[in-house]
Formats: sequence, structure tokens, C-alpha cells
Amino acid sequence: MLSKKMNKLKKYINQIKNDIKNTKPNSLKINIWLFLAGFSIFILCFLWFFQIIFLNSYYKAYKTNELDKAASELRQSINLNQQKIETIARKRDICIEIYGNNLYAATSSNKGCMEFGNKNFKVKRNFINSGLLEQHYNLINSQYQNETLIYALKLDTDLYAFINASLEPLDSTITILSNQFIITTIIVLILSLIIGYLISKKLSKPITKISNEAKKLADGNFSANFKTDIDIYEINELADSLNYTKDELSKTESLKRDLMANVSHDLKTPLTMIKAYAEMVRDLTYNNKEKREENLNTIIEETDRLTLLVNDILDLSNAESGNATLKIENIDLIVLINQVIQRFKILEEQENYQFIFTHPKNTIIKADYKRIYQVIYNLINNAINYTGEEKKIYINIKENKNNYLVEIKDTGKGIKKEDLKHIWDKYYHSDKKHKRNNYGTGLGLSIVKNILQMHKYKYGVKSSNKGSTFYFEIPKNN
Repeated sequence: MLSKKMNKLKKYINQIKNDIKNTKPNSLKINIWLFLAGFSIFILCFLWFFQIIFLNSYYKAYKTNELDKAASELRQSINLNQQKIETIARKRDICIEIYGNNLYAATSSNKGCMEFGNKNFKVKRNFINSGLLEQHYNLINSQYQNETLIYALKLDTDLYAFINASLEPLDSTITILSNQFIITTIIVLILSLIIGYLISKKLSKPITKISNEAKKLADGNFSANFKTDIDIYEINELADSLNYTKDELSKTESLKRDLMANVSHDLKTPLTMIKAYAEMVRDLTYNNKEKREENLNTIIEETDRLTLLVNDILDLSNAESGNATLKIENIDLIVLINQVIQRFKILEEQENYQFIFTHPKNTIIKADYKRIYQVIYNLINNAINYTGEEKKIYINIKENKNNYLVEIKDTGKGIKKEDLKHIWDKYYHSDKKHKRNNYGTGLGLSIVKNILQMHKYKYGVKSSNKGSTFYFEIPKNN
């Protein structure tokens, strides 16, 4: 049984040795360990100074204070008698003699008290003749060969009190305490090192784990898990923050991949068609004017689509970089929206789309004309791409007390609740399958978000199974 315990102890010691060997000098574990050990040493030194080195000084100061308190009680006593003097002496463990005015009273001579019975005692005679009100004396008691503190004071005319206390030699006591304190110091140091090691290991373990998981995250491994088993608020808060960061980075990485794939798709498609129709004109239809014109128009349309995509990417990059500036001017919002609707007039004529615009009489605002035009255009364009078979787009301006509320609503199938917070992201699609937009580039809502944020407008989206409503608020005092 003993051998098993010894083997376990050896195994534990070897584990500690390996931990120390594999721990870097400036690690959290070492710092906590050294801090706890240093704090224990500080406490021990503090106790050593006050319990051993300054014990005699403290003892002397304590006895002096007792003499002062006894003197204060004597001064405050109206009628002094033997019983009163005995009470004060026993309470303070001191000796008292009252002399003068035909009065002589003294406490019983306990061991260590200086005898004042002799009227010719030098200290008494010197004090009485000095005319002082009080005086402290330090003498060696010849009877017991120890130091005696004497407090002489004048209570009244020809009435004197002599209070004394003997200081017992503390050398043997200090020796005993010193020997005991050495043993205590060794035990406390060993315990503090062991406990410090255990505490430092407990505190550093979750942080080390978090650090290792963070390295995985830095390498692009989003399976990192920062959850810890320790019940410390700050560490758990750090773990929760890092888990949230990991999730957001994972989403960002996914969106980045989608963006690259979608942009590549949208670039590749018009480029492929431009090349195909150009080859067709070169090889097949160059002699057929009608076919040639048709193919060239297709090339022009695809070039326009490509230009639109590049411009949207540049606009978005410029807005997100923070370098874009606003040119604020007075704008008639009704006129601006009508101009945007006019650009989609061909859809009314050829595809039976309906643009239903309701508004108050006057809506003059202060904003950047070009950018607000782009916001309205992109929101209407988005509604066109996702409206239902009714092909109705509703544009409303509502005048409130402090702002104008602009709403653009489609009649499509709506957006899922879990997708609403991502709808403003670049190329975000709830089904995660990119399809080429009939109109626009797929970056419209992200551009809208950045422009509205530049203007500091509140914006949002509401959705149901009967369509989605995108809105933003323009302050009247803007």
C-alpha cells in the first residue's frame, strides 16, 4: 500500500517537473506561480519583522501606553483611595504609589515592581524637586535585574503619583518563536509553491487552450472551439467573444468565397457571350446585315452589363473604403423617383410591369443626389428581380413629423426570417445558389446599405409571404 502511494507521489512529482521544463519563462503559469510564491514570502517577512525583530520594541511601547492610560485615569479620579489605586493597577498590570498632602497609598508589591516606599528614593526626590508636571524614566530594577518604566506626574499641589511597570526579558521567548517561525516558514513556502502551482495550472490551462484554438482560427480552421470548463467570468467572456468572432469570420469567409464565385460567374458570362457572338459575326453572319446587327446588339448589351458590374464593384469598394464624400444639396425626392421609374418604362411596355408611386405634395430633402438616385434605382431593380407574377412594384413616400419614410415593396414570396439580417451582404442568397440577375449585378443592396450609412439614415427590411418592403428614413432637419 505504501509503495503504491510512493509511486503515485513520484509520478506526480515527475509530472510537475515535465510541466516546469516545458513551460516558457514568461508564461502565465510561471508568472502566477511566482506571484503567489512572492506574496507568501512577503507575508512571512512581514510577520518575521513584527513578531521577532520588533517584538521587544512593541512590548515596550505597549507598556508605555498602559502607563499613560493609568495616568489619565488617575487625573480624572476625584477621590483617590487605596481601593481605587488597586483597581487601576490590576487593570493595567502595573504598580502605583501616591505621595503627598499627608497621603501615602501604594499597590501591593507584585513581582517586578519598583519599590517606592523609601521617601529618599532618588527618582522621587528629583521629580518632586524639578517642578515638572510629568516625566518618564527608564531604570534597571536592581532586585530583579530587568528594565522598569516609570511615569512620574504631579496630580495636585504637593500630590504626586509614581507609576511603574516592569519589562520582562523576552530573549528566551524570541528564541522559541524564532525556531518555531523557521519551521513555519519552510512549511508555508512548500505549501505556497504547491498551491501556487495548482492555482496557476488551473488558471493558465483554459487560456492555453484558447490560445491554441486561436492559432487554428488564424490558420483558417473554423472548427476551433473556445469553450472552457472553468467557471471564471472573464475567461468565459473571452471564450464567448472568440466563439462569436469565429462564427462571424466563418460567415465572412463563406461570403468572400460566394462573392468571388459570383463575380467570376457574372464576369465570365458576358465575356463568353461577347466572344461567342463576335466569332459568329466574324465567321458566319458578316454578310447577313440583319443577323450581324442582331449579334452586334447582343455584344453591346453584354458589354453594358459588364460595365455595370465593374461600376458597381468600384462604387462598393469606394463606399466601404471610407474615402467617398457626399455632395449635399436640395433635392426634390418626387422628381428624382419619377426619373428612376422612367428608366424602367420599357418594362411597363414590353413585360407588363406596374410601378405604383404614392407621395405627398412636396418632399424637398438635403442629400447627395447621385447617391440617393442610386439607392432608389437599386431598390426598384431589386424589387423587379424578386417580385411575383403580379409584376407590381409599390413606391411610397410617407411624411411623418420628423422625417420622410421611403418604402419600396415587391409582391414576391418574401424573405425567410433567418435570412433578413444577411440580405444586405454582397451576393447573399437564401438558397446559396447564385443565379444571374435579369437586371443589375447582385451588389445593389450592399451598395444601398453603404450609401444610407454614409447619410446616417435609418434603414431596414420587412418581409412576409406576400412580398418584401425595403425602407429608409430621411430626417426633415437633415
